[in-house]
Amino acid sequence: MAAIIFILACFAAMVALGMRRAPLGAWAIFVAVATALILMGVPAGRLTMPDLGWGALAALLPAAVLGLLSVRSIRRVALTRPAFGMVKKILPPVSNTEKEALEAGTVGFDAELFSGEPDWAKLRAVAPITLTDEERRFIDGPTEELCRMLRDWEIRHDRREVPEEIWDFVKRNSFLGMLISKSHGGLGFSAQAQSIILGKISSRSPDAVTIVMVPNSLGPGELIEKFGTHEQQEYYLPRLARGEEVPCFALTSPMAGSDAASMRDIGTVVKGMHEGREVVGIRLSWDKRYITLAPKATLLGLAFRLFDPENLLGKGEDVGITLALVPAQHPGVNIGRRHLPCGNAFPNGPTWGENVFIPIDWVIGGQQYVGQGWRMLMSCLAAGRAISLPASSTAGAKMMLRVSTAYGRVRKQFSLPVGRMEGIEEPMARLVETAYTLEAARSVTSSMVSAGEKPAVISALMKYQSTERMRQSVNDAMDIAAGKAICDGPSNYLQSAYQMVPVGITVEGANILTRNLITFAQGALRAHPWLYKEVEAAQHPDPREGFRLFETAFEGHVGFAVANIFGAAFHNLTAGMFASAPTGPNGYWYRQLHRASKNFALAADMTVATLGGGLKVRQRTTGRLADALSELYLLSCLLKRFEDDGQPAADQPILDYCAQNCLHRFYAALGDAIRNHPTRAIRPLLGLAIFGSFAPASDAQGKAIVRLALEPGEVRDRLTRDIYVSRDPNDATGVLEAALAKVIETEAADRKLERAVRDGTVRRFLGNDWFAEAERKGVLTADEARGLREAETLVARVVAVDHFDPEEIAPRAGVGHNSRGAFPAQSQAQAQIQAANENFYAAE
Repeated sequence: MAAIIFILACFAAMVALGMRRAPLGAWAIFVAVATALILMGVPAGRLTMPDLGWGALAALLPAAVLGLLSVRSIRRVALTRPAFGMVKKILPPVSNTEKEALEAGTVGFDAELFSGEPDWAKLRAVAPITLTDEERRFIDGPTEELCRMLRDWEIRHDRREVPEEIWDFVKRNSFLGMLISKSHGGLGFSAQAQSIILGKISSRSPDAVTIVMVPNSLGPGELIEKFGTHEQQEYYLPRLARGEEVPCFALTSPMAGSDAASMRDIGTVVKGMHEGREVVGIRLSWDKRYITLAPKATLLGLAFRLFDPENLLGKGEDVGITLALVPAQHPGVNIGRRHLPCGNAFPNGPTWGENVFIPIDWVIGGQQYVGQGWRMLMSCLAAGRAISLPASSTAGAKMMLRVSTAYGRVRKQFSLPVGRMEGIEEPMARLVETAYTLEAARSVTSSMVSAGEKPAVISALMKYQSTERMRQSVNDAMDIAAGKAICDGPSNYLQSAYQMVPVGITVEGANILTRNLITFAQGALRAHPWLYKEVEAAQHPDPREGFRLFETAFEGHVGFAVANIFGAAFHNLTAGMFASAPTGPNGYWYRQLHRASKNFALAADMTVATLGGGLKVRQRTTGRLADALSELYLLSCLLKRFEDDGQPAADQPILDYCAQNCLHRFYAALGDAIRNHPTRAIRPLLGLAIFGSFAPASDAQGKAIVRLALEPGEVRDRLTRDIYVSRDPNDATGVLEAALAKVIETEAADRKLERAVRDGTVRRFLGNDWFAEAERKGVLTADEARGLREAETLVARVVAVDHFDPEEIAPRAGVGHNSRGAFPAQSQAQAQIQAANENFYAAE
């Protein structure tokens, strides 16, 4: 017993010292005292004078070492300087482009999660959804009207184009200038308002939202607003806000997709003639593809690598990535015909030019900003990833839930609404979870951006998590609707979302990139409290100053690591009982989130410390840790949303279901990362400190939240807020809402009719009017029979699918044709590719 008490006391003391980041001197005293007590026989329950021989002296050696290391001069020689040299070798060198990417955005609540000690006050300080009266009027007015105008089938099938009347409406109402400030003629809306507006349009037409989204993302309106010269701002911004200019941004090249920094498009600084006079300018050659809005664009934002062989600008030969504004009608600019991304109708296509001369004044920001294009792009892309795609994905998930709950309630099989069958409840519960979770994350992240943050790490995880979860939601909705979902036509309300999902997965940094390289690999450098400081110190041009900075960061890092080891072990042993949590009904979830954050901080820190420069290539590990970080952030947003919504008791089961699954997925991802860690030596250490798991939410919990979502009312409306809900019974989704209302209204009568059918009193077969028969036999009243007949008619329209004459769906002349004669002038690179293809097939 004495030994057990002694061990527990020592462990408690070590936890206290570690979690409080005690100095080395305190550790030396503790080790010395503990060793002395062992030598005196205290753990065995006796007290004797120790034999101070060589064995005893050897036992006291660790305490002596710690005592010596507590002296700074000795510590520098024995530990810090060797560590400084080692870090110079193992930590990844940070290139200029990486440095610009790291420094472009801001660090927000992600740093709290990396720290292992999240400050809940910072989370609670994020504003709830806040809109001005003007923003709310715009959502309820022009945005609602635009949604009513949109006809999905007409856009994506009949015209295969966003109609001109839609373009005219969005231009006339300044939809293209939401992020442009009022002083420059735009709407100057907050990020929260932009997110809701984009989401509402997205819930109606993925094609239509794209033409609004792009000018309000990487447009290049934001680049001009933030970096443009006064002349560029005064000329272009009002024109962009009014829709007199349709912008696109040409970044992606055939050989430079995710690795945009390796683009081959170049500009050379030369002197040339412009508007009748000789000026310093740039001779450009570029070949870009996948450029959204390019076929409709009047203004190209163009990214290229700039060289100045004659040093005319005084910045050396290799100036760096530069951004310019090039009118689409400028001589030498080519815009090709359209790509068809997954068959969608939004305009997207290639652009190229060879030896196109532009004046230096067309560089965004003028000569002052040549070579700074990558930093400019990263600065704007961080906010764009946080708003546009999360907004459309969230709205898509909410729409999938809205239509699926309606369909699940009105569609019956085996005399039971399919939504109440356990096989359907499973995907339906995922739909509820996804809609609630993504809306929580969307609203919190948008509020951060509205407050001026540009969360680089959070925007990356939001982009990949929201689009991946949207993909799952669409698949679940397709499974629930079954045959109704796979037959395309005007009455199919799922097909456009199904077609658009891969586009969201791919654009603005493909999900494989954002998950495996950006979210954790860059996040660890940016959000870790000490790591980036150590990297900067190791790369400092002055070795003495570098070592001074490194010493501070290194000692802080060591204390941080020790605190994480003991903190994780303590919170895991106590099941998070003593973790910090604000007051309120969800203290348990806050404590578990704190505990999980401590575990993540330890795993992340050990991973970076052991992999060093190999972090970029160990992408399975970084991907799993990105997943773990994502779950922590999403759970934080869930708790914030519940509080911002006023803690409605009806939503508590939904929050509990989502929180349970977040923690389940967190520990699954973290466990996979530890079990497969490339550094075998740290697997046991991480396994000792990080243990425990969370079961997923139960089937009973899933059933409960599905039953909530199947009932029209405040819970269903809150789950699907801020999407377009049609009330037109002639609309594909409007008839769903009408059928749902009528089915619920006639439920009692329907139960009577079902009993009569089962008893054989009423025959429900084609050719027999079973409603009239039920009324005639007294099973139903006249009003009940009339109501059920109306419900049957609406449900029949809901489950109906479209069918066509062959002439209606035959390819139209010229549509989809790609004949040689139809090609516009090609770039040299494109011509070479086509010739190579022709030679290959000729040889075959």
